[in-house]
Amino acid sequence: MAVSRAKKIEQVEKLGAELKKVSSLVIATYTKLTVTQDFELRKTLRSSGAKYRVVKNTLAPRAAKGTAAEGALKDLSGVTSIAYTEGDPVALAKAISKYAKDNPEFTFKAGVVEGRVVSIKDIESLATMPSKEEIYSKLLFLLNAPAQRLVTAMNAVGRDLAVVINQGVEKEKFANEAPSGV
Repeated sequence: MAVSRAKKIEQVEKLGAELKKVSSLVIATYTKLTVTQDFELRKTLRSSGAKYRVVKNTLAPRAAKGTAAEGALKDLSGVTSIAYTEGDPVALAKAISKYAKDNPEFTFKAGVVEGRVVSIKDIESLATMPSKEEIYSKLLFLLNAPAQRLVTAMNAVGRDLAVVINQGVEKEKFANEAPSGV
């Protein structure tokens, strides 16, 4: 059943509105992808905060006009799908790269990261980077480490003194040694 012109215009407007908010996207193609595999891909991308959509090659460039994805979505051919996110581009790249490794029938065409068109190699290298949360946790650890070491060193003096006094008491080194003449 053919899609009416009004329906196509509605699809272009809806996709265009979503693409205006997008910071990163990956354009991919697939052959012989089963419904189950497609469901798994959508589930994986949803868990990383991304959206996934199969697009028509003639409508996608129209929807992308005036957006960061405009350069990447021109001259499309074959079956085309896009995965896009407003959030962390590393999470998107990791999720889609992992899926592509598990399913060789799914391949990348191009991508856009923070408004810049990137190659397939850039997407794969982005997938190997740590996520924002991992970077934040490492930074906080590095900021916290000197203070933690200082507190440990300051506590060590009191702890060591307490251990020495306790050992002296256990061996009765301090028994009956009160000063005389008081």
